[in-house]
Amino acid sequence: MDQGRLKGKVALITGGGSGIGAAVAKIFCAEGAAVFLVDADVNGLDKTCRQIQESQPGARALSFRANVADRDLADKAVSDCVSAFGGLDVLVNNASMRSYVTASQASEAEWLEIVTVNLAGITHYCHASLPHLREKGHGSIVNISSCYALKARKGMPLYDATKAAQISLTRSLAFEEAEHGVRVNAVSPGSTLTEFHLERARKIGKSVEQLKTERQDTSLLGRWATPEEIAWPVLWLASSEASFITGTNLVVDGGLHIK
Repeated sequence: MDQGRLKGKVALITGGGSGIGAAVAKIFCAEGAAVFLVDADVNGLDKTCRQIQESQPGARALSFRANVADRDLADKAVSDCVSAFGGLDVLVNNASMRSYVTASQASEAEWLEIVTVNLAGITHYCHASLPHLREKGHGSIVNISSCYALKARKGMPLYDATKAAQISLTRSLAFEEAEHGVRVNAVSPGSTLTEFHLERARKIGKSVEQLKTERQDTSLLGRWATPEEIAWPVLWLASSEASFITGTNLVVDGGLHIK
């Protein structure tokens, strides 16, 4: 595969300390981008940056510890990114939180917490980034939603509702930013085998092999996705290869949404 699809570009990635965000960061660097990673987990940030430097000597990767719910820190993160790398071309809004409470049991505080992270968090980074993306004239925003924004299930209504709202926000932003040359798209992953799921399995004594069998019926392909399988479509939407695509939600779920 040709290298350099993001050569000379600068990307800010929230939730870049692990999972899909870390995979996006590694692939973006391999394709020539400088990456600025934001995450609340400083250990995850350090690990991802170290892995990038070890596997790609000379790659440009910096990190910033922040909860995306903090608007002031969003402004600071974007400012630091632009100061360090000279601009901003791509924003990937990947950071999110989960909730396992049912709709009938959810408190107002639980709703407010997840909305503040999963929805307001995106708006914070869009607000801070858009002046710089507009300045480029070809900026790109990719929001990481979920296939469960489209397909109903039990047990995670707060998470799924905010993920559906992210798709709506993506479309609204695409309308607003088209005149400024900024494309806005979403990727909706299916079940993805990230550190989050591995750690949850370890805590209850479940092996990776057991964990993998639990997703045999959640897609037509009968397995989990790897984080890299989600990161490649994100790269494509961020790159000039998708220059005529905006307002789109790309579902990357192994066919779950049509089951």
